[in-house]
Amino acid sequence: MLTYTPEAEARREEIRAWLKENLPPKWFDKSYEMTSAERKAFNDTWPDKLFAGGWICATWPKEYGGKGLSTLEGVVLAEEFANAGAPMRADFFGDTLVGPTLLQWGTEEQKKEFLPKILSGKMRWCQGFSEPNSGSDLASVKTTAVLDGDEWIINGQKVWTTQGHHADYCFLLTRTDKDSPKHKGISYLLVPMKQPGIEVRGITQPDGTAEFCEVFFTDARCPKDNVVGGVNNGWKVANSTLAFERGMSATTGYRRFEEEYKLFVAQAKVNGKINDASIRQRLMKYYAKIQILRYNGLRSLGSTLAGTKDFGVIALGASNKMFWSEMHQSAMELALDIYGPYSMLVDTGPESGTWPGALRDKRRANYPASPMMSSFFFSRSETIWGGTSQIQRNIVGERVLALPKEPKPAGGE
Repeated sequence: MLTYTPEAEARREEIRAWLKENLPPKWFDKSYEMTSAERKAFNDTWPDKLFAGGWICATWPKEYGGKGLSTLEGVVLAEEFANAGAPMRADFFGDTLVGPTLLQWGTEEQKKEFLPKILSGKMRWCQGFSEPNSGSDLASVKTTAVLDGDEWIINGQKVWTTQGHHADYCFLLTRTDKDSPKHKGISYLLVPMKQPGIEVRGITQPDGTAEFCEVFFTDARCPKDNVVGGVNNGWKVANSTLAFERGMSATTGYRRFEEEYKLFVAQAKVNGKINDASIRQRLMKYYAKIQILRYNGLRSLGSTLAGTKDFGVIALGASNKMFWSEMHQSAMELALDIYGPYSMLVDTGPESGTWPGALRDKRRANYPASPMMSSFFFSRSETIWGGTSQIQRNIVGERVLALPKEPKPAGGE
């Protein structure tokens, strides 16, 4: 069981009071539903309230605009917002990935240039890591950057770039030394997206959304000083970014799955599927795995708070993404079996019209899909992005279990 310090509990009361004061008056009424106009007004004003309250990137040091919250206070912040059902405005890439990476690796000039704009929400980001032939094996990236005076000249292609069509900047992994071993010739650049040398094309998905993009760089330019962590040191910097991506929400990450599980059970009771023994067994298997995810999060957090290096926790870091993504794929297959033919209807799902975790772009009129079906489609990709399950198994086998490395093809790198 997690024990909270008096300081963390005091922060909890502060957060609760702030939420009560700043959320709409009827927010905590179970029957409360905003009209479309009210929802739009809330979405327009809420980020500014969060910024004024200092809750955006609150764990950042005070000198860079944060509140300087401790790790445990940051956990309390996430818990109270989750308990209230209140959104924490987050340009995920800026707040969660680029910002912490700059705090760890950036120069003072880079911190002063980018961190205030991330905090205020005035700068949007996308991630330029994956390429058509370099996804989970990021060290094999082919995009190049060549120094020309005070600028880097970039050529190449990135793919699966979320929100690339909206981004102001891209944090880009690119090869800056072709003659070095593949892990050592990579740099981490902060590249402005609004320039003639960059073309962004949306990738239409099965549910009609197009938030993923292909990005083509043709003699695109980036200031020389926008290298994070030093030239040819991008592999280490990128691994820090990926650690931030995979290490979020120790005590709240499981909750979206728990809400999903409750929807499954409710629907199974309505249509009688709960009487099917195989459905009940799959429901309990899902519930058990959600609890494993929850306790793994607590274990990781406990190790962080204690400052210990637990081999088991290190192994969790390598296997956790693989665990939850495969769990959720199976869960969404269960959803289809519970809802049956109704899965194909555009209004299938809860009356709210939303689905836990399904924050998708507006669907296209000629390819309608319910939020539930959209979540099913997206779950197929969850074992790919952020590291494919196959690669994650290799990492666990080779780096955690110290098994022999996978044989490489003759003549391969």
